Amino acid sequence: MRLVLASNNPGKLAELQALFAPLCLALVTQGSLDIGEAEEPHATFVENAIAKARHAARAANGAAIADDSGLVVDALGGAPGVVSAHFAPVAFASTDREQHRRLQDAANNALLLERLRGRSDRSARFVSTLVALRNADDPEPLIATGRWEATIAEAPRGERGFGYDALVFIAALGKTVAELDAAAKNATSHRALAARQMLGLMRDVWRLR
Repeated sequence: MRLVLASNNPGKLAELQALFAPLCLALVTQGSLDIGEAEEPHATFVENAIAKARHAARAANGAAIADDSGLVVDALGGAPGVVSAHFAPVAFASTDREQHRRLQDAANNALLLERLRGRSDRSARFVSTLVALRNADDPEPLIATGRWEATIAEAPRGERGFGYDALVFIAALGKTVAELDAAAKNATSHRALAARQMLGLMRDVWRLR
């Protein structure tokens, strides 16, 4: 079964390919099918994930899955939340997608540290909401959510991962997410928790094996 991922983020693709390996699925990005990105106008992860999944499913005329995820910081009233990927303005926009993503990540991290400067409450969590649809008009979307409790470090640590990973410290592991190898991340992350729920739903509802 082909499942279109409503994202062009190579980090998300790699993580989800590993997490969905137990199922007989061919996960492809919407960009590889020349499908443009959907608007994400909503205030919640689940609403945006549904919008992205429906957009990809309609354009691909088949099944699609979307992940809307982000960082929720308690001291900032839940920010950056659904705008995590574009939390900070970026002065220089590169035409190279990956270079632009790196610039955006650096700006996001810098703004997060600035907003938390001097604050003692640095509790946060990564949230991932996955929505899967058999087709664009599927009345029964599969919805799974994972939460990864953390604190925000005072300074970046680690070289792996993407986004806010170098600032997100997982106390239970004694490391930031960027210090974890892929196996450890895929075993414990917010996306891993959501993916395990989604695997169960796909087996139970879609009868995939």
